[in-house]
Amino acid sequence: MDLQLLKKLNAERAARRAVIHVTGVDDDDEQLVLEHDDISGELGEAVVRAFNSGKSSMVEIAGRRQFLNVYLPPARIVVIGAVHISQALAPMAKLAGFDVRIIDPRTAFATEARFADVDLAAEWPDEALKAHPLDAYTALAALTHDPKIDDYPLLAAIDAQCFYIGALGSRKTHSSRVARLVEAGKSEAEIERISAPIGLDIGAASPSEIAVAILADIIQALRKRKAAAP
Repeated sequence: MDLQLLKKLNAERAARRAVIHVTGVDDDDEQLVLEHDDISGELGEAVVRAFNSGKSSMVEIAGRRQFLNVYLPPARIVVIGAVHISQALAPMAKLAGFDVRIIDPRTAFATEARFADVDLAAEWPDEALKAHPLDAYTALAALTHDPKIDDYPLLAAIDAQCFYIGALGSRKTHSSRVARLVEAGKSEAEIERISAPIGLDIGAASPSEIAVAILADIIQALRKRKAAAP
């Protein structure tokens, strides 16, 4: 690979941005394509399919073979609230291949004893997210029921275009939440991206069942997400 392309590829990966290295099989032509680059024609269609699937592949366009090597950032889940649901969700999410981080400023809840081997930040979300910002390959699950803790990361998740945003609470609770988010300047379309009540509707009752519903909802959002069309 050309050294300048390699430097750009490494920079994109370090910034957790999806990228595809397109290489001519029968020649030395190569290029990097970012997820929202405007690539027209059959190559553009192939690039969109590759970003959606996350799978590298060979394509032949106009008699020319090209290999699409796909680099997607590892998907991660940021959970706001060191609650019982989080205790069940963290190990399940790890088994499913997600990186997991839990944020909760309430030190009585955010303890190593309750969350062994979990990336745990006993900080206010605005401070914790400053060091580790959200992005398009992050799922955000707000589980505290406390607007002082949940609202900031929900706003940040909307701005970062997280692939999944969910918030715990009844429809009445969410109605109040919507009013606050509107007051904070978010549009109806942006707020509608929030899964609330959080998780797939499977009739979950216990914290563990709710965790299953949340994880299933996150996986569905990740696998059905669409890259921007060229």
